[in-house]
Amino acid sequence: MNKLRFWIRQYFGFSQRETSGFLVLLVLMVLFLILPFFTRPKSETYDPTQDREILDSLAVILDAREEVRKKTFYAKKPTVSLKPFNPNALTEQEWIAFGMKPWLAKRILNYRNKVGDFKSKAEVQKIYGLPDSVYQKFAPYLLLPETARNGRDFAGKSGGTYEDRKFESTKKPFKLQAFDINLADTTELKRIRGIGSKLSARILKYRDRLGGFTSEEQIKEVFGLQPETLDSLRKYTYVENDFNPKKINLNSVTFEELKTHPYLKFNQSRAIIAYRDQHGPYQKIEDIKKIKLMDEATFAKLRPYLAL
Repeated sequence: MNKLRFWIRQYFGFSQRETSGFLVLLVLMVLFLILPFFTRPKSETYDPTQDREILDSLAVILDAREEVRKKTFYAKKPTVSLKPFNPNALTEQEWIAFGMKPWLAKRILNYRNKVGDFKSKAEVQKIYGLPDSVYQKFAPYLLLPETARNGRDFAGKSGGTYEDRKFESTKKPFKLQAFDINLADTTELKRIRGIGSKLSARILKYRDRLGGFTSEEQIKEVFGLQPETLDSLRKYTYVENDFNPKKINLNSVTFEELKTHPYLKFNQSRAIIAYRDQHGPYQKIEDIKKIKLMDEATFAKLRPYLAL
């Protein structure tokens, strides 16, 4: 102890009284540091059994509610077996049972009330908003001729009337032919039911940003397409097997050009340019997979549009 006191006095230059005070302070500090370990109350052992039982009971309740929600959400609408029927005798609920949406069933009834009964299948098919897939489902069961026969009254010169004369319409109904979506303009697109000026322009703008459609499935990526409109597009458009889309040259493309592509995010576009600046020109297209932000799904969609 005396040696320690002597070493402290020599090292710090303390007096004998200061050395004693320093040792007392040091002992107090050590006591304060170890005191909590002896005074800390003993913690109780946690038993998760009760909490687990509560969570399990809640999980059962939630699963039951989710099952009820799914059954309610996915409950099938009442349907009827398809058999020959007269569309002029169906009520709104019967149309809904045939697969029509409520608003479309009302539109059919309004059409009949204003224009009159349907004379042919062609008139039914022309109902605005009627999906081709739904029409093709029940068309064979319509008790109507394919085309209408017109009956007209002709006023005689003396005020009398001739007998009603029925004759085949000589005007052939317009039939839309399938066309190449990559060569189409707004005029061709607007011939498809449900596509107007705005939607046709949006489809062409997306096609140009993309570099052309390589598959019919890409059409559904266009914002704002209703299911029935998409069905019509798939029916009346196609993509040539040998179509070659507009390519993106990875070694010459700029960031401003790259960020406009629908399949690339802002950060991915910036990373592609940064990788080229750091490592030099790309040697092969698969090199962009080395970029951390480039996932497999994005690369698979982007691959047909890349070149060196």
